[in-house]
Amino acid sequence: MDAISRDTQDPEDTSAASVAPASLSPASLSPASLSPASLSPASQSEHLRLSEKLGYAVGDTASVLYYHTFSQFLMYFYTDVFGISAAAVGTMFLVTRLFDAAVDPVMGVIADRTRSRYGKFRPWLLWGILPYVVLGILTFSVPGFSEQGRLVYAYVTYVAVSVVYTVVNIPYGALLGVMTPSSRERTALASFRFYGAYAAVFFVNLTLLRFVRFFGGGDEALGFQRTIILYAFMAGLLFFVTFKSTRERVHPPVGQEADLKKDLSQLLRNGPWLAICGIGITTLVWISLRNAALIYFLKYYMNAGEALTTAFLTAGTFATLLGVACTGLCERWFGGKKGAYVWLTVMTSTVTVGFYFVDPAGLRALFAVQLVSQFLQGPLMPLFWSMIADTADYSEWKFGRRFTGLIFSAGTFSQKSGWALGSAIGGWFLAWYGYEANVAQSLATVDGIKQLMSFVPSAIGLLSAAATLLYGITPKLQEQMAADLAKAPRAEL
Repeated sequence: MDAISRDTQDPEDTSAASVAPASLSPASLSPASLSPASLSPASQSEHLRLSEKLGYAVGDTASVLYYHTFSQFLMYFYTDVFGISAAAVGTMFLVTRLFDAAVDPVMGVIADRTRSRYGKFRPWLLWGILPYVVLGILTFSVPGFSEQGRLVYAYVTYVAVSVVYTVVNIPYGALLGVMTPSSRERTALASFRFYGAYAAVFFVNLTLLRFVRFFGGGDEALGFQRTIILYAFMAGLLFFVTFKSTRERVHPPVGQEADLKKDLSQLLRNGPWLAICGIGITTLVWISLRNAALIYFLKYYMNAGEALTTAFLTAGTFATLLGVACTGLCERWFGGKKGAYVWLTVMTSTVTVGFYFVDPAGLRALFAVQLVSQFLQGPLMPLFWSMIADTADYSEWKFGRRFTGLIFSAGTFSQKSGWALGSAIGGWFLAWYGYEANVAQSLATVDGIKQLMSFVPSAIGLLSAAATLLYGITPKLQEQMAADLAKAPRAEL
């Protein structure tokens, strides 16, 4: 759907070829040489260059170096290394992550109203690098304070790093919606994005515990801090690569003026977007619950050491990447994004129950459940973000206004709300089951940890599948929107 857009060239670029897609249909010309109104529907088949897709993908590698570390290891770090009780961590996660989620729409509005020579969203990747690096390191630094002082420090640093993560990640997510107007290309771009994301998951799972041991020499606090220093500088470099290698092409309709009240009003009348909010919350609740229980499940039930834990996490990441590679196939096989999301969620939830029945000596069964569940889960997030991009098209098609940043920020608001609830529930359940750090757990506590890995997230996963049934954008409607929006002139930045 390049028919509804124009390439936006950075001042440092000297030729239209530097931003035009590398593969054009025979009848089309470079978009940089045409006015929006003159672009034909044939140009909608143009593909983004591989280099741009890869450049966009490494931005999620940068994000997930933090996100996965926080999601998989931060609760363990706070309880077993930092020295905070599980209940206190659960409450902190709820408070800080709900606050962080509330910041998302604000950042979306700011990004939508940004005007710079680099576009609306790309400049935030550049501006956020330094605070992103510094605050990530501070979050994993253990001060010599009392337990209460450490809790205050944890609140302050985690809120700060969450806000700067939002400042970078909301524009990064919205960038997907303006790099190309083609729904099919967005699905492909979202898949590339999650190749980058799960590359980071793979890297963290494979290296974090090893780096903590290597850099710490037996001191976990020092090991975590030095490991995050490495991760932080890697993330900063990768965000810069994304900034340099991507372009914004889809702009608001001609004549659209900033009107927050109207944007919010139309957002709340966007049925597919409302469904996406429910999908995001419930999906992240069940994923966060399982992630919160995972390290405890391996340590206290499976008696897994560093080698087994690393192998388990790495195998799951590999299976997830295979699932991501099948995203387009699943979309076609299940008759669209909605059908794929529903059936994959149901199947993942069903398989996850198997964790409860795994015997501590049954490593084959453990890995089988992990591989199958992670493979089925792989396409969910690429589908989710592609669906969000489609709701931005729906808003313009239905109401005549485009506010991509707000659409994407509201989508991440739902995900972060689910992440907050899932992590908090995980911490509270651990406390309720009588969990105490670094001691042998009672049978009741171990059984509770098993339930947090299986039945509880599975039940919430089924709620997520039910919420997806309310998403109203079908493949036929996508085609209709594409045809109608192709005729709309685009404003320049």
